[in-house]
Amino acid sequence: MSILVDKKTRVLIQGITGHEGARACNEMLSYGTKVLAGVTPGKGGQKISGVPVYDTVRQALAKHRSINTSLIAVPAAAVKDAAMEAIFAGIPLVNILAEHVPTLDCAEIVARARAKGTILVGPSSVGVISPKEKVKIGSIGSSLVRNVFTPGSVGVVSKSGGMTAEIAVTLTNAGIGQSTVLGIGGDQIIGFDFVDALKLFGKDPETKAVILFGEVGGTYEEQAAEFIRKEKFKKPVVAVVAGKFTARLPQGTVLGHAGAIVAKGKGGYDSKVRAFKKAGVPVAATLDEIPWLLRQLLRGRMK
Repeated sequence: MSILVDKKTRVLIQGITGHEGARACNEMLSYGTKVLAGVTPGKGGQKISGVPVYDTVRQALAKHRSINTSLIAVPAAAVKDAAMEAIFAGIPLVNILAEHVPTLDCAEIVARARAKGTILVGPSSVGVISPKEKVKIGSIGSSLVRNVFTPGSVGVVSKSGGMTAEIAVTLTNAGIGQSTVLGIGGDQIIGFDFVDALKLFGKDPETKAVILFGEVGGTYEEQAAEFIRKEKFKKPVVAVVAGKFTARLPQGTVLGHAGAIVAKGKGGYDSKVRAFKKAGVPVAATLDEIPWLLRQLLRGRMK
């Protein structure tokens, strides 16, 4: 099994005629994902890699009633309208690939998705992949690189898009496969966070352990640690927190993106590490430590 995506996933790509949308379409089809339709206003009637293009989401759904997922690959300024269109159309899973979405737009999109019961992954999400189900949404997992994501029982959740592949290949090289790997995005406001992923992984019988990759900024890692501690999360978790060097930087230093905000004693590297250790979650100092820590934890569970 997997979380969020499986063999029943049927995808619509909003922005399919753009560079990123077309590339994601090709990659998803190559991997085995069922991409049924695309949407670009004013370009209805075209085809991208054999996938029909429509002017609106409603038109696409009228022709392809089994669509249950939308990938949004439009420019940042158009994300809000595209997301609202998908949410109001009743699509249950929306993945926003686009980066640099204004924070106010993110807040409105997330609020509307929650009100409508839509699962919203992103913005700035590289996507979701299930190696066993042979399905993915987004740009995660290039077809040019083989044997990175392999079937197994470890779930991976990462703020960083690039680190989804780095962690997966580290696990694969150690003989450890993955159940689902997803990038949740590193923006200040995201629709699907570590706690949301842990709740789903906790219910997934295929997933035996979880890797969390966090970074400085925001409090999503501290929230995850608090959830693990208070809810007594039963599956082994290993955390990685990027940004140890930031503890040496002058106060007020601005880092890479909107999510990299540290304030009131939370959001920093030390704060996140302390929170995880308080919850009994080991924090790997390097990626190479992850397989060793996992095996130690799983061995302890089997005794």
